[in-house]
Amino acid sequence: MPRNTTRNTEGNTTKKTTRKTFYKKPRKSKPSGKIRIIPLGGIGEVGKNMTVIEYNEEIIIVDCGLGFPDEDMPGIDLVIPDITYLEENKDRIKGLFLTHGHEDHIGALPYFLRTLNPPIYGTPLTLGILRNKLEEHSLPWNPNLKTVAAGDRVKAGSFEVEFIHVNHSIADACALAIRTPLGTLIHTGDFKLDPSPIYGEMMDLVRLGEIGKEGVLLLMCESTNAERPGHTPSEKKVGASLEYIFSTHTKKRIIIATFSSNVHRVQQIIDASARHGRKVAIAGRSMVNIVRAATELGYMKVPEGTLVDINDIKRFKPTELTIVTTGSQGEPMSALYRMAFSDHAQVTLDANDLVVLSASAIPGNEKLVGRIINELSRREVEVLHDAVVEVHVSGHACQEELKLMQALTKPKYFMPVHGESRHLAANRDLARFMGMKEKDIFIPEIGKVLEIDSTGARWAGTVPSGKVLVDGYGVGDVGDIVLRDRLHLSQDGLIVVVATVDVDMGLLLSGPDVVSRGFVYVRESEDLIEEVRKVAADSIADVLRRRKVDRIQLKKRVRDDLTKYLYNKTKRKPMILPVIMDV
Repeated sequence: MPRNTTRNTEGNTTKKTTRKTFYKKPRKSKPSGKIRIIPLGGIGEVGKNMTVIEYNEEIIIVDCGLGFPDEDMPGIDLVIPDITYLEENKDRIKGLFLTHGHEDHIGALPYFLRTLNPPIYGTPLTLGILRNKLEEHSLPWNPNLKTVAAGDRVKAGSFEVEFIHVNHSIADACALAIRTPLGTLIHTGDFKLDPSPIYGEMMDLVRLGEIGKEGVLLLMCESTNAERPGHTPSEKKVGASLEYIFSTHTKKRIIIATFSSNVHRVQQIIDASARHGRKVAIAGRSMVNIVRAATELGYMKVPEGTLVDINDIKRFKPTELTIVTTGSQGEPMSALYRMAFSDHAQVTLDANDLVVLSASAIPGNEKLVGRIINELSRREVEVLHDAVVEVHVSGHACQEELKLMQALTKPKYFMPVHGESRHLAANRDLARFMGMKEKDIFIPEIGKVLEIDSTGARWAGTVPSGKVLVDGYGVGDVGDIVLRDRLHLSQDGLIVVVATVDVDMGLLLSGPDVVSRGFVYVRESEDLIEEVRKVAADSIADVLRRRKVDRIQLKKRVRDDLTKYLYNKTKRKPMILPVIMDV
């Protein structure tokens, strides 16, 4: 009988069927959890960067920065994120991770730590700068600061966070690869690609590429320079400009203003000064603190005998000195501002000085910077800035570097962060150019929740968010109503009407007296003030003639009548404050 045949019960032969057994691999069950990404700052604005990332019931936070007040915030010192949502969920927080040590990424931590105290992870220079900041604040507990290095991985609940070295305008900057059961998220922080950095190595492109091959669920990419084509120049380009400045201005004292946190820039200034036989003095508290921290941690190397105390500069000829100072943004009360307006204890500027502004103006600070340049020019002080000579390069990635980040990481979803609305839109356009579908790109808003699960990504409501204003020691006690009143006062001034009445008898006993502040000069407007007094007296008398007198109605009547009268006379609307005393 041939092989592969068999005989059936009726004696006929049939071909034998060979059966193959297949073993199916068990299907991996998809994770049932959800990731929620919630920006609390840094979206539609410059500064105040803070992002909350949740997986199920666990939370981690990326950065905690501050912003600076707008022109419509008179008297405000700083702006910080609203952390109400985090305070309501503080037991769920597993850690706070810092990308680098700039103020717009760590500046709000002294206020954050008043109510929350999770573990805070950062690189040595980042935490060194933070420790100096925290010494100026009284906190209810000792902050739980944990030092990490690029390449380290930190376990925080269901999250694992890997620090990846990037280049920026401050040393020790890192991007974060955040692993969750649903996939890996990458938060770039602030970065640029600098093939010839002043300190350390080039950005770790290899590691980013490896993570991209493993698979990236979401890329959160900075957007500050997304409108600028090409590549961001290397920091060493500034070094060449500094060498030119020192070589051609040998007969002048040189004052250079830059960001205090730009350790690479300060290092180049010190090196150039040493080569040209100049001593270096540091001005500005934040500059002194950061130079000290960077030197102690080994991020700066100062030739012996180069640094001198700012109080000792009179011992040296002006041509033997370089002064490195804060105030590149024109901030009132900064060291450079006080020098320009002859209010600095040690430094007075004149025609024998050269001032170099080694920074670009942050959006909104252009007028402040212009004011300083104008004042210096009036004093015949020579000023060099980025428009004249290349004394500044950005620390942020331009379009080609942003494209490279997307090409290396190959994300499934894309979220532009860190920038004004136009910057976010430009970064979105780059993602489109790189081939991402519109439905996979999400432009965030502060407080708006992006939810990702095994079925996809979508917007999913909002959480409490916004701006908290810091005014002196007060945090959050200045709100919209107070700001509105301050703006009103700054624009139209104030009139106070003081009167004493006997409500029961219906009598005006004294006054009304009128006090004007910021409205008109009383001595030159006596007739107007007298008319105001008469209008107020008539209003009070008219109300007192009624049987029932309500003090609130009395004040309102005085305010309304004076508002109408003054607008008809002057077309102005000062704030009117009636003070009615009843005896």
